[in-house]
Amino acid sequence: MKRYVIFAAIGPFIGGFLLLLATTYQSGYWTETNGGEVAKLFVVFGKSLTYSYLFGIVPSLMIGAVDDILMHIRRIGPTLRMLLVGAVGFLAAAFMYGSRGAESGALQFVMYGLVGFVPSVLSSWLSHRYAEMPAPVPQTSH
Repeated sequence: MKRYVIFAAIGPFIGGFLLLLATTYQSGYWTETNGGEVAKLFVVFGKSLTYSYLFGIVPSLMIGAVDDILMHIRRIGPTLRMLLVGAVGFLAAAFMYGSRGAESGALQFVMYGLVGFVPSVLSSWLSHRYAEMPAPVPQTSH
């Protein structure tokens, strides 16, 4: 259960921020940037955070389910699981958001793919660190 809470809390927050960064970069907003415009970016992020959770919680929980399934496969270690979950998140986000806008190409595909990759890997790492139960220690009889 902790795994899903971690994915639900971290995924939309980080993913929403990265999606905002990707869309502002694609729109040409970062050509001439000063401190006031960066402050506006964080204000917009704060105002759009509720929508990030509204639309991002279900995909985050789905990626959490993939992580949970992969955790039960003994041959897959934590590092490989994080990379596999990140790859699933990358592909899901890239295909979901990559066709947005007038531009298309490798840069746009990678930028929107990172929107899914970074929160997936971070959530998988945190769930490995804090949500997994330690293996029981076998008791020896004397």
